[in-house]
Amino acid sequence: MLVHTIEEVRKQVKEWKKQGLTVGLVPTMGALHAGHKSLIDKSVAKCDKTVVSVFVNPIQFCPGEDLDKYPRTLEADEKLCTDSGVDIVFAPSPKEMYGEGTIMSNDFLTYVIPPFFYTNKLCGKSRVGHFDGVCTVVNKLFNIVQPDFAFFGEKDRQQLIILKKMVHDLNIPVEIIPCPIVREESGLALSSRNKYLSENGKKEALVLSKILNNIKTCYNKGIKDVKALTETAYSFINDNHSLEYLEFRDKDNLEEKEIADDNTIVFIALRVENVRLIDNIEL
Repeated sequence: MLVHTIEEVRKQVKEWKKQGLTVGLVPTMGALHAGHKSLIDKSVAKCDKTVVSVFVNPIQFCPGEDLDKYPRTLEADEKLCTDSGVDIVFAPSPKEMYGEGTIMSNDFLTYVIPPFFYTNKLCGKSRVGHFDGVCTVVNKLFNIVQPDFAFFGEKDRQQLIILKKMVHDLNIPVEIIPCPIVREESGLALSSRNKYLSENGKKEALVLSKILNNIKTCYNKGIKDVKALTETAYSFINDNHSLEYLEFRDKDNLEEKEIADDNTIVFIALRVENVRLIDNIEL
């Protein structure tokens, strides 16, 4: 069932709750692919009812980013959800979510601001305010849907850690379920932004998973020094790649690591054909 208003969602969820049914939420920005479907499948399997939100959230895009050209494929998204057993596809407009005529800045709109320690690094370093927008919209979705469980992919690992922190700190009664990265056969992590890449660009983008897998191989051979592990990446990078960061962080609190251990995640972001791609691997 496709719905566009908060009132419709709340009315249906209220009925489910009266019946004692569990509700799962899969928040998305649409342009659904097999990675999203894996989240949906987990929700459908675990919960009595599943809601998928499809909303390109304007307040998580920074100036100059791809808000206007971000792929919007609602008809195909609805079909994938229906075929997968989703009960509600919630596709609100910005007006429905934030009000008519609202200036979408924290001067005029109430935001949820996550801790600076978690946002001043990795993706948050170059995308200032991005995680404010993410936490705000996810908090709104939690309030609207009131799910028992919410499903997020581990490709956006920094986002996942920040959202878990938000849920803990604000005592939000929802359990966040992390879901593994889904990859193409080539090893490329699935992303809606992969649609921007040419066929050659997709081949060049394999550098992310190659770097990460090589670092894990070196770690498993006994190399623990982060500087030494970082050095192994540069032989994979050529003029078609623009590396933004390659960092080793604690998987729970994102503290920087100098010596890698089993609690370490390696994060990478780089551009191919001016498309910003991210990936990560747990050591």
